[in-house]
Amino acid sequence: MVNFRLDEEHEALRESVRQFARDVVAPAIPEHYEQHTFPYEIVRQMGKMGLFGLPFPEEHGGMGGGYFALCLALEELARVDSSVAITLEAAISLGAMPIYRFGNDEQKAQWLPRLTSGEALAGFGLTEPGAGSDAGGTQTRAVLDEDAGEWVINGSKAFITNSGTDITAFVTVTALTGPGELSAIIVPSGTPGFTVAPGYSKVGWCASDTHELHFDDVRVPAANLLGQRGRGYAQFLRILDEGRIAIAALATGLAQGCVDESLAYARQRHAFGQPIGQFQAIQFTIADMEARAHTARLAYYDAAARLESGADFKRQAAIAKLHASTIAVDNARQATQVHGGYGFMNETPVARFWRDSKILEIGEGTSEVQRMIIARDLGL
Repeated sequence: MVNFRLDEEHEALRESVRQFARDVVAPAIPEHYEQHTFPYEIVRQMGKMGLFGLPFPEEHGGMGGGYFALCLALEELARVDSSVAITLEAAISLGAMPIYRFGNDEQKAQWLPRLTSGEALAGFGLTEPGAGSDAGGTQTRAVLDEDAGEWVINGSKAFITNSGTDITAFVTVTALTGPGELSAIIVPSGTPGFTVAPGYSKVGWCASDTHELHFDDVRVPAANLLGQRGRGYAQFLRILDEGRIAIAALATGLAQGCVDESLAYARQRHAFGQPIGQFQAIQFTIADMEARAHTARLAYYDAAARLESGADFKRQAAIAKLHASTIAVDNARQATQVHGGYGFMNETPVARFWRDSKILEIGEGTSEVQRMIIARDLGL
């Protein structure tokens, strides 16, 4: 029989991150969220805990915990705040993982120790102003100046996480390097011609770092090519498949956080002479929220187990991401309803959950893209 119970090591990890989220993240994040500032002190502490190195082997400065360990940490962080959770998710899945999966020995030695320690962050430059889900519509171009031994990059990217912090080391950029040929190139921060636009004014994830990027005759060494020339699209499809499991874990955490907050509120809020948790309407609402979070957790557990075992996981990752993001939005809406007028106040956690939930149906592949992936894998 399949056993979904955590072993002692995973349980200890989950408990340590849960305590960190409650004791460190919860008190600090409201101010960052309100002021749209990046929580550097929280990131530093996550680095000291080893969270940025969770899925990577020790030889690269990692913890050797595997991808499932990362998912557990993301769920616990997102039960309290999604800005912090997405910072960790993007730093690993989109920043460090491409280097680990496709980098050569020199690139791994140069970048991974700083990334796995949390000393530095990296971004994933795929989306463009005119090419979101249609990544094949990329317009950014990179021309190889063979005499200088450099790539010359021109173009722009949009909605790039962890791309403009004080500790961002580089952004991996997808660019056309020939007709129909998409490649990935590492562009270090501060490279002349590489401009980071001011941060977006976002509905949610307000303590997460997100920018538009511009490349105007940006020159980087030819050795900054990541993986094989012309394989950038295939490489990043693999990265996105993995990242969908992580996003599913994050979405599950948000959904569970909605349950946590609604339970606490239903016990202490009184109406008509009794706690509102005594009313069947509230009981059934919270029961449905718990059921949604539970099934979302099982879905990402399954996808992560398939990934770690080496089995095909594309369909299961899409299912986990589609389901978890959908129920995160549902739970956030219901939690706001349970809280009544207080749920509409930004000072309450459920207001953050409500604002943060919608992007989960969009980022790292929209819900429509997930349905396409599932349908195609079914042979349709």
